[in-house]
Amino acid sequence: MKSSNKIYTYDEVYKLINCDIERIKDYVNHFRLQKIGRNKLSDASVQEIASIQSAIKKISQDICSNEAFPIKQSEIILKKSFSGGEIDSGVSEFVNNRLLANCVWINEQEYARMCVNALRTVMTTVASDFGSSRQRDFGQLWADKTRGYLGEIAFVKFLKEKWGIDSNLGHDEGTIDEYKLLDIHQVQINGHWRSPNIKIGIKATKWNGIWLDIPGAQFNHSDIHVLVKVGTGRDHLFSFFKEISVFKDKILRKGVEVGSLNQDEANYLYESLPSYTNIPAYICGFVKSNEIYTPLSYGGKKGRTNYTITAWKGFYDQIRDLDKVKKQESVNKAEFEGIRNFSHSGYVFNTGNLLWKKNDWDSIIEKL
Repeated sequence: MKSSNKIYTYDEVYKLINCDIERIKDYVNHFRLQKIGRNKLSDASVQEIASIQSAIKKISQDICSNEAFPIKQSEIILKKSFSGGEIDSGVSEFVNNRLLANCVWINEQEYARMCVNALRTVMTTVASDFGSSRQRDFGQLWADKTRGYLGEIAFVKFLKEKWGIDSNLGHDEGTIDEYKLLDIHQVQINGHWRSPNIKIGIKATKWNGIWLDIPGAQFNHSDIHVLVKVGTGRDHLFSFFKEISVFKDKILRKGVEVGSLNQDEANYLYESLPSYTNIPAYICGFVKSNEIYTPLSYGGKKGRTNYTITAWKGFYDQIRDLDKVKKQESVNKAEFEGIRNFSHSGYVFNTGNLLWKKNDWDSIIEKL
């Protein structure tokens, strides 16, 4: 479609590109597309909606095909990538050149290794959230630790698939106060295993994560900090347990034995549980700890009385910086997109401020 000066009503857009009106409104609001009046769109905006549709379809086919609701999950991925500032040259270019180009897949054996490694270390980890008195139970702590380790094995695969470099992880035990971002402990260069020449910290988040935040004391423990988005929901442990017959052969069988349910009910529950499928992981990018970051380097959206921070690059003072933003923007309230505030001071980066291009990675690989 060539761009023109034509103006379209929402009904006309629906007929032209087969996109329902509620979804059109949602895309217009979230992706900040140009509106003409209350319910009309420019030709450029219509073309952008068509590109968004195509991008979501491609994500649903290439990344989310195993999801129960692939279109919905694909919309979350694209929307959060936009919110984080990752999409700066059009959605198609983002999907093809950044998202898909930096994705790897975690298979069942790799999941099993990370799950067991997490279990081995979680027993000695203090079960509390950073900066919070809210205690996490063992199951939640294990699931969270496993997701973190999945981010690490994803980066190991990334090094292997993109640069042919084998590497090993180190999973150290310790309390949260002692916890340092986990490094790649060994790399194989020219057939020889050795310690890497730079320290690489890896942090994992879900698909909806748009922030890389690192407590201040930990920032200098690594030379670079990598953010990996891991495609796990809250049920990833359950799907793995189903795959290895924990439910069918143990829990549900015991339920039938003790009379809690009959065999038909056990079969129904088993079939209702999510099945394990290979997990996508998107290596979103990295930051360098030796860079000089300008204080209060931020961007965002200003409303009548509030300011939403959508970009941050560098150190964040959890006590003072939001007040500085409020004063600078002349608003009553300032908060971060999606999370309102961080529970600690440290270094904060939105995903759009991460380094991710091939030449960025090449500069890191040369130093390994």
